[in-house]
Amino acid sequence: MEMINNLVGDLNGIVWGVPMLVLILGVGLYLTIGLRFLSILKIPFGFSLLWKGRIPGTAAGEISPFNALMTSLSATIGTGNIAGVATAIFLGGPGAIFWMWVTALVGMGTKYAEAVCAVRFRQKDSKGNFVGGPMYYIQNGMGAKWKWLAMVFALFAGIAGFGIGNMVQANSIADALYSNFGVPHMGTGLVTAALVGAVLLGGIQRISNVAGKLVPIMALLYVSAGVLVLMLNASEIPAAFGLIFKYAFQPSAAAGGFAGAAVWMAIRFGVARGVFSNEAGLGSAPIAHAAAQTKCPVSQGLVAMLGTFIDTIIVCSFTALAILSTGVWTSGATGVALTSAAFEATLPGWGGYLIAVSLAIFAFTTILGWSYYSERSLQYLFSRKVITPFRVVWSLAVIVGATVELEFVWLLADTLNAMMAVPNLIALAVLSPIVFKITKEFFDTRGESENNPF
Repeated sequence: MEMINNLVGDLNGIVWGVPMLVLILGVGLYLTIGLRFLSILKIPFGFSLLWKGRIPGTAAGEISPFNALMTSLSATIGTGNIAGVATAIFLGGPGAIFWMWVTALVGMGTKYAEAVCAVRFRQKDSKGNFVGGPMYYIQNGMGAKWKWLAMVFALFAGIAGFGIGNMVQANSIADALYSNFGVPHMGTGLVTAALVGAVLLGGIQRISNVAGKLVPIMALLYVSAGVLVLMLNASEIPAAFGLIFKYAFQPSAAAGGFAGAAVWMAIRFGVARGVFSNEAGLGSAPIAHAAAQTKCPVSQGLVAMLGTFIDTIIVCSFTALAILSTGVWTSGATGVALTSAAFEATLPGWGGYLIAVSLAIFAFTTILGWSYYSERSLQYLFSRKVITPFRVVWSLAVIVGATVELEFVWLLADTLNAMMAVPNLIALAVLSPIVFKITKEFFDTRGESENNPF
């Protein structure tokens, strides 16, 4: 087992090394420039479309454009926002946050292109439901000769989901509830599995409805708590921004329990944790956006790109600024413990509990969102007959995740996450001329003045 662990560890170092980071940032920058920075300039228009898309329409699809984004956000807003940001600072220093922001800004172009391709090349399954995502835009956009690449993506996504989207999340919930409230791990696992199973029985409609209610409420509450923490540490906010920009381009020295970090470490962990948080480039989010009730790929792309903005530029930034402005980043703590320390230092007596509850609910919605991603990936490989057994196994995996040590599972899932990105980024680069053409036609003929772009 130790040999397998070492092999996966070595592979993880390769797939999250320089070539992967260059590929993620490079494709994102290429798409952003090719779109003439639309993914940044059209953020206000995207929010107006999101508001219009909150009500189910008459266009073909299973869920409203708003709920498609909430389903996507349910899978991204989670441990990455609370633990991932803290880990990035612990390993890469404050400068890692700058590179996390850069990843998000170019990632918005990537997320836009993913959703455009997902809607443009989606198809109906045997029950008449729309299915889509990288496996479909690889096969239908690049041609049947590339089906092997589509199958590679589907295989990686189907397996990775059980780790990063299920057992790791269940373990985070169980640890948070046990350390803060004394709830036994098995009890958490059983209750969470039952709740997950109940939601999965309703398919994408129920998943999206739950996400559409839970995600906005919890994101708003978490950000509100973050605002309170920053208000109480307002005098330290300029210094926090100073640390971020200073150490993005020069090594951060050791201080207290912080061991120091080179610029390369800031870049590596900023990009890696940024991608882990918002999933831009991994190819997961377009699976949800393919089910949206829309007749226009561009309008859904404009809604989809907001997921990266909300997840990283807004939610992750509040976590980072809370950690830096309170000064706990040099304490030697990492992960959830570091974020909890920041909130507890400012809101003594209940700051830590707030983080525990936020983490539990965010992780729960992540389990729901990723269930849909893995289900659709495995359906692509094995047809609809896999859906029922998948949902049973997925629910039972929650119990396993809540009750066992998951160091190897985390390592394997993190590795497969990176491997998902490769076929997806190749497809986005190849299909980029179609994305550029569709986008130009939309703004030349319809633009922002259309009342109902969906």
